[in-house]
Amino acid sequence: MRILEVTDKSTRKYFHKVPHLIYKNDPNWACPLEGSVEEAFDRQKSTYLKEGEICRWVLFDEKNDPIGRIAAFFHKKKSFVFDQPTGGCGFFECIDNRDAAFLLFDTAKEWLKNHGLEAMDGPVNPGENYVNWGLLAEGFMPQGYGMPYNPEYYLRLFNEYGFKVYFEQYSYHLDLTKPFPERFWKIAEWIANKPGFSFEHMKFNEMDRFVDDFVSIYDEAWRFHEHYNPLDPDDVRIFINSAKMILDEQFIWFAYHEGKPIALFAMIPDINQILRHLKGKMNLLGIAKFMYLMKKHAITRSRILIMGIIPQFQRSGIDSAIFWHLDKVMKQRPWYTEVELSWAGDFNPKIISLYKAVGGKQMKTHYTMRYLFDRNAPFRRVPIIGEKE
Repeated sequence: MRILEVTDKSTRKYFHKVPHLIYKNDPNWACPLEGSVEEAFDRQKSTYLKEGEICRWVLFDEKNDPIGRIAAFFHKKKSFVFDQPTGGCGFFECIDNRDAAFLLFDTAKEWLKNHGLEAMDGPVNPGENYVNWGLLAEGFMPQGYGMPYNPEYYLRLFNEYGFKVYFEQYSYHLDLTKPFPERFWKIAEWIANKPGFSFEHMKFNEMDRFVDDFVSIYDEAWRFHEHYNPLDPDDVRIFINSAKMILDEQFIWFAYHEGKPIALFAMIPDINQILRHLKGKMNLLGIAKFMYLMKKHAITRSRILIMGIIPQFQRSGIDSAIFWHLDKVMKQRPWYTEVELSWAGDFNPKIISLYKAVGGKQMKTHYTMRYLFDRNAPFRRVPIIGEKE
């Protein structure tokens, strides 16, 4: 076997070819658009690479056929807030071969070690954790857009190499054809109409205002989390601009108290239901097919990307009031029959309780895994929010 760094058009082609070989007989897999994958490696488009570094490789067998790939990356600030400076490995795809997988992991590890890192998380992406984050461990079914999918044997390869579960991620599914619990709606309507509270969905023509509100809520809601880092407004702005073709303004909601932003909710159509027909290419034919399937309401699922509430209002029921407004939106779009509520970390019991309260059923489990380069160093999982160590 030999491993090559991706440095030119030829190696990039093989990098994108690997997943097609791994999933060629798997109907659950939806191939991501090659252009969106390439953005992670483009310094002109990736905000992560403003202060980050990334490298990727393709693995070939003795016949010179591609059999695996991986990328390694780190952020010059965010990666160094952990007890052990921690980079990431992602875009991992590999045949079911221990030696091949270990060579890929070794390559990522050595590159990170040479840059001063002492651990790596995987499989993750070089960016925010609401997309392409974690290893699928349970629930091998079609995944919502941005949720990772992989063969079952990947978990064995990660475990055998020495990765351990850093935290678990749960996805819940909500059947929109079934009514919410009556008690939930009574509370939600009461809160939605309380004096001082107001609710707005995002409007593209006021995007800067809503991006500012998004960042304000996110930073206040997550600043107490372990290893919190402020959200880059450009990340939000770039995501919205790149996804305008599929975003629905009324799928993104904000709550305010006396004019101050206090809660956010973001949901997207599950375009994986279309992407599985495009084979990673958005050429003219792909665009035409995409627009046709959108018009025919081929998308019947949506996925909740993120929900955040500032600490002062986390026990106020404001989350249920947002669902009360969203319910009216979904009734105007009857072709949507399912919502994926993803993902809730095992360290966040509040969001797990909310997803269960609205009738969500746990369907998938992903793992964020960590590998410490010092094999004798103590391993510590992410603590439960609110618990003192």
